This record gives sequence, C-alpha cells and structure tokens, in this order.
Amino acid sequence: MRARAARLPAYALFAALLASAGLPIYIHAPKFYVDEYGVSLTALGSVLFGLRLLDVVQDPALGWLAQVLRARRAAAVAVAATVMALAMLGLFAVPAPVAPVLWFALMLTLVFSSFSFLTICFYAQGVAKADALPGAGHLALARWRETGALLGVCVASVAPLLLGLAFDRPFAGFAVGFAVLALWAGAAMRGEWRAAGLPLASGFGTVLRDAQARRLLLIALVNAAPVAVTSTLFLFYVELALDAPGWEGPLLLLFFLAAAGAAPLWGMWAERHGARRVLLIAMALGIMAFGGALLLGPGDVALFAVVCLASGAVLGADLTLLPAMFATRMSQISPSAAEGFGLWSFVSKLTLAFAAVALLPTLERVGLQNGAGDSSEASISLLIWFYAGVPCALKLLAIALLASTNDVEKP
Repeated sequence: MRARAARLPAYALFAALLASAGLPIYIHAPKFYVDEYGVSLTALGSVLFGLRLLDVVQDPALGWLAQVLRARRAAAVAVAATVMALAMLGLFAVPAPVAPVLWFALMLTLVFSSFSFLTICFYAQGVAKADALPGAGHLALARWRETGALLGVCVASVAPLLLGLAFDRPFAGFAVGFAVLALWAGAAMRGEWRAAGLPLASGFGTVLRDAQARRLLLIALVNAAPVAVTSTLFLFYVELALDAPGWEGPLLLLFFLAAAGAAPLWGMWAERHGARRVLLIAMALGIMAFGGALLLGPGDVALFAVVCLASGAVLGADLTLLPAMFATRMSQISPSAAEGFGLWSFVSKLTLAFAAVALLPTLERVGLQNGAGDSSEASISLLIWFYAGVPCALKLLAIALLASTNDVEKP
C-alpha cells in the first residue's frame, strides 16, 4: 500500500520500458540483421562500436541537456519516448529502405539516443524521489525499479522468440508491443516529472572531483563488461556451442526471471548488512555459478539451465545495488544527479561497444558462422572461452576494485 501511494509501481513499469530497449536489442538486433539481411558480423560489430563511441560525447551532453530541460522534463520525456518507439518500429518492422547496415546504424542511433536521454532523466528524477521516501529510500526505490527492469528484460528477451512460434514476422510484433508499452509507461509516470523541488545543476566537475563517485564509476565500467560480453554472445553460444537452436527463449526467460525474483531479496539484505558487503558476496557467487559454462558442450542444455538460474539470481544484486550506491552518493554531492547519471550511462554502455568490436570480428576471422554455415572447431572453442572465461576474469577485477574501496557507503 505504501509503495502504491508513493507510485513506485509506475517507476517499475517505466524501468521495464527502458530495459526492453537496452540489453535485449544487443541480444536480438545483430542476429536479426545477420539472418534477415546477411550483414557480416564484422560490419555489425563496427557499427555497434561506432555508436558507443558517439556516447563519449553524447551521454554527458544528454546529461547536461536533461538538466537544462528540467522545467520541461515531462514534455522532453514524451518526445524522447515517441522517437524511441518509432525507431524500434523502423529497426524491426520496416524493411530496410536503404543498405541494411546503414538502416541498422540509423535506427539504433535513434533508439539508443532516446534510451540514453530517458535513462538519465529517469534515474535523476529517482534521486529526488528516493530522498522523499522514508528510511532507506534509495534501496527501496531500487528494488522496485530494478525488479521492473528485469521483468522488462525477461519479456523483451523472449518475446521475439515466442512470437516466432505463431507469426512469420515475430520481430515486427515485438516492435509493435514495445510501442504500446511506451504509451502505457508514459501514462503511468505522468505527474512524476515535476521540476518543483529539483536542485540546480552542480556540473560534471563536482562528480568527477569526488573520489567516491569516480571509484563507483570505475567499478560500474568493469562490472558491466561481463554482462556486455555474455549478452553479445548468448545466442551464438546456445546455437553453436550447445547445439541447441530453439532453446534461446526458454533459457533467457529462466535467466532473467531468476534475476527479477532475486533482486528484491538482495535489496532487503543490503538494507540489513550494507550494500557493499552484500554485493561482494554476490559477485563471488556469480563467478562460481557462471564458470560452469566453460565445461559445457553440445547437448548440455539442462546443465546450462542450472547455470542460467544461478547466475541470473546473482545478476539481480549487480543491477540493484550498484546503481543504488551511486544514487546515494549523488544525493550527497550532486542532488540534481542528471550529470552524474549521464556519466553512469556512458560507462555502462561503453563496455558493450568494446564487446561488439573485439569479439564478433575475432570470432568471424577464426571461422564462426551463423546457423546456416559450418563453424570451425577452433571458433566454437574460442566462443566458449569468450562467453564464459572472459566474464569471470572481468568479474574478478570488479571484485578487487570494490573490495579495495572502503568508503563508498559513507557520506
């Protein structure tokens, strides 16, 4: 009842919208353009890398723009949500009217630019919202927000695959459903984009001069890398390494449902025992859970389902606790938060760029093909190491950074 009175379910719904436009697009879009248009993995990897390089300027600039438009935030959010929905329709529902790789680049630019702006506005508004909540407001809001986001990822990740069982153009159906969700989430958040009471901008310098904020941004950069690698390679791993085409949807659903179910529990444990301590435990469990994927091969679908269940549950901690820790710090040093989350958005997505440009072309060079071709044994072996070994090594680095940071929860 208190959550409904505080309109926290609306934040969960809007988070689901944003999540549907984030990670699932990295999972589905490259493979869709490979299968539908025959675009090479190298070309797609280069486009994805170029789009993320755009974020070097764009995300901080969008953070500045979100602050400039704070008095008109509701209108700005409505425009950005409309552009994102239309671009999603263009990406999946409209046959490419120009060269497919060019259309892919143009539509993704619109999707991700709108996504970035909306994410910055949403998390900045959340800082003000959480400060008005009783108790550990940032963790309480994070539980609703990240659980909603994970449920959105669940639906968006499997929707095209499930729609494919009944329709000839499942991705077009996904795009239409996304547009409907945009309307619903926008209506639910109506009235939440209030400028009254929002603090004035403090600038990027305030965030970057703060040692705790810099450390959290670095941890976010390293900790996002394992997810970037696995999301880029998941469909290829299931289809080629496990030789299990058709199981992608159920396995994705299991993974993200486990994350969504565990996220509120991680939040509650963090309120009792501290976010840093709980997150360190979760990261260590993540390596233990996901490392098993290194040992799997053709036909090991049931064992990989166990890996998905365990590693998904641990992911709930990553996606809930680290943003809440950063939001808490922003409320202390930069309450406007727009610039801070502009930087947060940038470092979180930069890893996806390097995953795409480093992994996909390398795999293609050693002989990895899509389902229509024959992949070499060496390429499949490298795929397994990229998919499971690299994320575990990166997670170890993230653990070392967080463990050596003793003051991230102190004012």
